[in-house]
Amino acid sequence: MTNKVIFSRRKIIAASAVTALTMATFSAQAAQWPDKVVRMVVAFPAGGPTDTIARLIAQKLSSRLGQQVIVENKPGASGSIGTDALIKSPADGYTISMFGMPALIAPIIYKNNLYDSRKDFTCVSTVYDLPYVIVINPEKLPGVENLQQLIAVAKTKDINYSSPGTGSIGHLSMEQLKDLGGFKMEHIPYKGSAPAITDLLGGQISVMYADLIAAMPHIQSGRLKAIALGSPDAKTFLPAVKSISEQGFKGFKSSSWSGLIVPNGTPAAVITRLDTELKRILSEKDTKDRIEKVGALAVYQSPEKMKARLVAEYTRWNKVATEKSIFAQ
Repeated sequence: MTNKVIFSRRKIIAASAVTALTMATFSAQAAQWPDKVVRMVVAFPAGGPTDTIARLIAQKLSSRLGQQVIVENKPGASGSIGTDALIKSPADGYTISMFGMPALIAPIIYKNNLYDSRKDFTCVSTVYDLPYVIVINPEKLPGVENLQQLIAVAKTKDINYSSPGTGSIGHLSMEQLKDLGGFKMEHIPYKGSAPAITDLLGGQISVMYADLIAAMPHIQSGRLKAIALGSPDAKTFLPAVKSISEQGFKGFKSSSWSGLIVPNGTPAAVITRLDTELKRILSEKDTKDRIEKVGALAVYQSPEKMKARLVAEYTRWNKVATEKSIFAQ
């Protein structure tokens, strides 16, 4: 046997030993996890629905894990900044993140985005769904009571609609609906839901595909009229309003949602523990009630189902954005 062959075998044996040692180390660390503070990155501003629900989940995880889970807000670029920070964090279970739909869509509409939301992190479980609703200014569209009546008006006169920004779920959903219904409506993008709804209330805008949290106070006051729910689940909040699916677009469903993610390479035992605890937390009546009070719905899905949902949403909205040339600067 030549020295070259012997040297190669020794290299293989040494590499195998290092791999085995690394795996053993990770297993030992996972078994002890957590033995220090866990950081939960929230890629959205403090005080918003994602932040509010993330703090609730962090509090309940702290109690179950026996270690403090602290929330760290890293907002900006539709959730890209916080998500990128999570991806670049050590895969040791001590950095987790509440991931939302804007961060899923960001790589589709922003050029040179830093990550691929289909593969650059690992899913743990979904946490909540945020229902959407089509609302109108009743003074701008008198007599419109449902989606089909809105479409009929849109086919005979110029109507505009607002969204929180180019490539937002409200924007993409309306663009898909326009294609399905064969009608036109001019998109007016804003920088956030608040100014978009302000102009809707003021009469500068006629329609909005809005998240229920932002729209609900104005629906309750009568200043806005809800004419179609983005998903049947939203009937929890507006039982008298029919969904888009019930109004001629069978199977149409569009809402925002969030879930927990970790860096790729995080030990499987850590992911399993987080998934198990989240499943328990989200089944509790107290958790469901508190999330519903925010205006959302507690929704648990396993890591596999969350990943499948994420990929399906990415495929759907990438198709809409590509066909409509929806790209942000």
